[in-house]
Amino acid sequence: MLRAKRELTIEWGHCDPAGIVFYPRYFEFFDASTANLFKVAGIDKFELRKKYDILGFPMVNTDADFKIPSRYGEKVSIETRVAEVGKTSFNIEHRLIKEDGQLAILCHEKRVWVTQSDDRIRPKAIPAEVVALLTSANNERTAQGSGGI
Repeated sequence: MLRAKRELTIEWGHCDPAGIVFYPRYFEFFDASTANLFKVAGIDKFELRKKYDILGFPMVNTDADFKIPSRYGEKVSIETRVAEVGKTSFNIEHRLIKEDGQLAILCHEKRVWVTQSDDRIRPKAIPAEVVALLTSANNERTAQGSGGI
C-alpha cells in the first residue's frame, strides 16, 4: 500500500499555554499528511477533480489514540499509509513518532470519493488506476516538513 513520511518541528503556535500540542492541531497535521501522501505519489488533487469529475475525498470518520504528548520544539515524524481501499472509500493510518522512536499518536481516518449530482454529494467508485496507485507496494517516499502545516 502507498506510504509516505513527513517530518516537522512542533512550533509554539501548535501548542496550548502548557507547551503541549493542542489536540485539534494533530488533525491538521494528519490532514496535511494525507495531502502529502498523494503529493509524493505524484497524484495532484486538482487534476483528479477535473479528470474524474469529483468534488474530492472528504474525511467521514476519524479516531485517534493519544499515547503521549508532543511538546514545543520537538521534532516528530508522521508516517502515513493507505490501510485499506474499498469501492468508494479508503482508510488512512497515521503514526506520529517522536524523535526517540516513541509512538505518540495513532490515528485512523476514512475518506470517501465523492461527486455532486442533482445538488447532492454522493459517493462514486474509485477509478481502477487510482486504486492501483493507492495499493502500490513500492511507493514509499519521505517529504521534509517544517512546523508549518
